[in-house]
Amino acid sequence: MSARDDARVLWQAALAAGDPAPLVRRHLAAVDARRVLVLGCGKASGAMARAAEETLGERIADGFVVVKDGYTVPLARVRLAEAGHPVPDARGLAASARLLELARGAGEADLVLFLVSGGGSALTPAPAPPVTLAEKREVTRLLLAAGATIAELNAVRKHLSRFKGGQLARAARPASVLTLALSDVIGDPLDVIASGPTAPDPTTFRDALDVLEARGLGARAPASVRERLEAGRRGALEETPKPGDRVFERVENIVVGNNALVTDAALAAAGRLGYRAELLTRALEGEARHVARDLVARARRLPPRACLIAGGETTVTVRGRGRGGRCQELALAAALELTSGEPLTLLAAGTDGTDGPTDAAGAIVDAGTVGRARAAGADPWRALDDNDAHTLLAASGDLLVTGPTNTNLLDLYLVLRD
Repeated sequence: MSARDDARVLWQAALAAGDPAPLVRRHLAAVDARRVLVLGCGKASGAMARAAEETLGERIADGFVVVKDGYTVPLARVRLAEAGHPVPDARGLAASARLLELARGAGEADLVLFLVSGGGSALTPAPAPPVTLAEKREVTRLLLAAGATIAELNAVRKHLSRFKGGQLARAARPASVLTLALSDVIGDPLDVIASGPTAPDPTTFRDALDVLEARGLGARAPASVRERLEAGRRGALEETPKPGDRVFERVENIVVGNNALVTDAALAAAGRLGYRAELLTRALEGEARHVARDLVARARRLPPRACLIAGGETTVTVRGRGRGGRCQELALAAALELTSGEPLTLLAAGTDGTDGPTDAAGAIVDAGTVGRARAAGADPWRALDDNDAHTLLAASGDLLVTGPTNTNLLDLYLVLRD
């Protein structure tokens, strides 16, 4: 097989390890509650709810989960809705209200099983007055375009929300709450995964204001956003519940899967294919095009038949008007670093199956990518400048398209030296 084929084998092994079904079932085997309410949000929450149905059966009295468009799965006892991601929409607003309504209806003897994964924050906007959905959508768009990290994005969103930052746990009290989370965040901080609806929030209104200033958005954010954050900073609004709050006395949060699953599976698969596999990091971050140069430089020092593996999540500061995502931009930047005939192949892909606002999970590039693109009439450097990696990689035939994977465990990066 070619190195490109090998990269696909490693990718498929990583996805198989991230299947949420066994991860959820393992943690529900000992649940003894007679009445369970299943709530959820995130790209993988539908698949997680299906595993809960298989395990808990008739003990599920009611349920509702919200997923990104295209991430539907068949469910029998839990209702499912789709909503907009990464930019919130009216469907997410309605879904948030439904989740809060069900949580408030839980009794002291009930168990609220909350299933959460990456994407859950955008899918549950629940803007707090005086912020409207359109204004929250605008500040989300501004933060994404400015290259804000997920932690920065969520610090702001939690303080513009009635749902995030532990506020779902507040609504469910006095019921018991068991949260099972698939982590799409480096380090697995529970307060950051989907903005931590059932986790204590260590961030404050002041932190949210600092994010806007640091990203140059203090004057550009909608007036209502600044008004709410300033009121909170002055103490005129109730803060999100913090560590030690009584809200969390009957709440248990468990991370059932993270990026270690996919990187470990890729390492094992690489070994089976005869590669000398090396894990660089599970915390890869930074501007995608800069990270690409570093990965190529490191891979050039590998011996033949070796593989460099990393997990994490890079960012893209959008300056152009093209289409793409962080993995595609990283792949294009890496391809531009490679010289003709160089024996390196790079895969960069999001484990959720969608990279940015595109239909691709990422891309697999090699030393022939630039030549294939130019033969198709595309200009690789212009594409990079315009943040138009998707168009360029479609022309070169290098996109990796999987469709929704129903999991979400950060991104996977592979560089094979054949």
